[in-house]
Amino acid sequence: MKRFARLFSELDATTSTNEKVEALTRYFDEAPARDVAWAVYFLAGGKPRQVVKTGSLVGLACHMAQIDYWLFDECYQSVGDLAETIALVLPRGDEPSDVGLAEWLEQRLLPLRGLPDEEVAQRVARYWWELDTLGRFLLTKLVGGGFRVGVSKLLVQRALAAHAGIDAKRVAQRMMGYTDGKVLPSPERYEALIAAAQEGVPEQRDEGQPYPFFLAHQLDLPPELFSARLGPVTDWMVEWKYDGIRGQVIRRGGRVWIWSRGEELVTERFPEIEALAQQLPDGTVLDGEILVWKDLPDPETGEMAGRPAPFALLQQRIGRKNLTKKILADAPVSFMAYDLLEQEGADLRGLPQRERRARLEALLAGTGFHLSPVETAQAWQDFARKRQQSRERGVEGFMLKRLDAAYGTGRTKAEGLWWKWKIDPMTVDCVLVYAQPGHGRRSSVYTDYTFAVWNRAPTGKEEADAVLEAIARKEPPAADALQLVPFAKAYSGLTDEEFRQVDAVIRRNTIEKFGPVRSVKPSLVFELGFEGINRSGRHKSGIAVRFPRMLRIRHDKPLHEADTLQSLERLLAL
Repeated sequence: MKRFARLFSELDATTSTNEKVEALTRYFDEAPARDVAWAVYFLAGGKPRQVVKTGSLVGLACHMAQIDYWLFDECYQSVGDLAETIALVLPRGDEPSDVGLAEWLEQRLLPLRGLPDEEVAQRVARYWWELDTLGRFLLTKLVGGGFRVGVSKLLVQRALAAHAGIDAKRVAQRMMGYTDGKVLPSPERYEALIAAAQEGVPEQRDEGQPYPFFLAHQLDLPPELFSARLGPVTDWMVEWKYDGIRGQVIRRGGRVWIWSRGEELVTERFPEIEALAQQLPDGTVLDGEILVWKDLPDPETGEMAGRPAPFALLQQRIGRKNLTKKILADAPVSFMAYDLLEQEGADLRGLPQRERRARLEALLAGTGFHLSPVETAQAWQDFARKRQQSRERGVEGFMLKRLDAAYGTGRTKAEGLWWKWKIDPMTVDCVLVYAQPGHGRRSSVYTDYTFAVWNRAPTGKEEADAVLEAIARKEPPAADALQLVPFAKAYSGLTDEEFRQVDAVIRRNTIEKFGPVRSVKPSLVFELGFEGINRSGRHKSGIAVRFPRMLRIRHDKPLHEADTLQSLERLLAL
């Protein structure tokens, strides 16, 4: 654990990519394979399973530190991170331990699941005594299921490649599925990641292993500059960008696997696609989008026709293990295929896009799979006009793929051969009403915000000011009175300096504290952008937005001119 704690500290202390890779490489050089196997799992995005409830951890920490809950809560408000607060309030331990990361996980933490609460408390208390402050912080993160570190999977792959002296793309290929929680990390799995390549010998893979996903860059140029940047339209394949779950469908050895882009095996969640894939020949891998596909009104003719449904409907299927008949009927899924990565067991990723597309069309002819339609136009300006239809079609814009491009690995600037030309986000001007601290290096700064809009337009500044004064006095509004209605949360989009400025405003204007959350006297208007909007019975506003982010602070806009629920209703109609 000491080595892993030191690595975490080094990664957290720098924003330099090279320094992070160097720290990772040193750790891989020094630590035993058993520990590295687990470290790679967590660093690459593997999620620890919560083995102890948060309330139990807090109660145990208060008991060991001999402090009251109110004092712990005050410390939490100052620190902003639960695990860090626990690590700081605990008395100094006198039983230092050299137990490695793997033994901590396999012999100590994972066996806690299912034990009586009293036994869990005794063991965790004993474990805390063996660690210093940083070790206790990490241990609490791991048992509480909240471990995160500021390093990308790409950097982990680069460091493993440097450590082993092999190509980073080969590491990326081997790592696919490594963070799937159904199989525990092991020295054997780790050694397979870094094994030396044998010239002329094809790469071995597990039967259900997916390929690394090729990712696109965002294209933010005006259309009149496309020709200079991209060349003629005839060099590109242009498809609509669908709003679903990116996935790979694999058919090998008479079985089917469905993987999400997040490297989660989701076969059991989408039985319709699994059944559809049974008709594919063995040795086939498709890349595409998982979508809810329903009969909906055509945006041009109004006639009912099969087309992708809003993402909110797909959310009903995400995370559900028990798929009832009603859920299957209300949100039937299908697979929109747009690339063929493997055919008859042969890796096709090195072939040009045009050839992979031709093979895909021939393979899927007469099957129940949807084939992503290719749009044509004479010029980029023509595509720009077509792109204006995106919202009516229920898509996010266009995908641009060079016809001579191979299928790459991840998202790298050197392989900017796929571009996503998304439509501009929807925007509203809204009011900051709640805040809580961020995570990691932002754990002491209020960066996670809740935003509200007016339930109707104020008659003027005086009416809005009266509402703000009532909020400051903690007076609940009457049901039919003017009020601010929370509708979205966001934590990205501002610079570090802007976050510090807003943090100061929040601390000066706090009305109440609810654990880590502060209610704030409304004083700031933000422009919030988001990719989609849907009705939701789970939210007080009746509305949910997709991928909200802060675009700017509207210092120029007074509170009474912020948007309303009616503004959101108008966006629903787009």
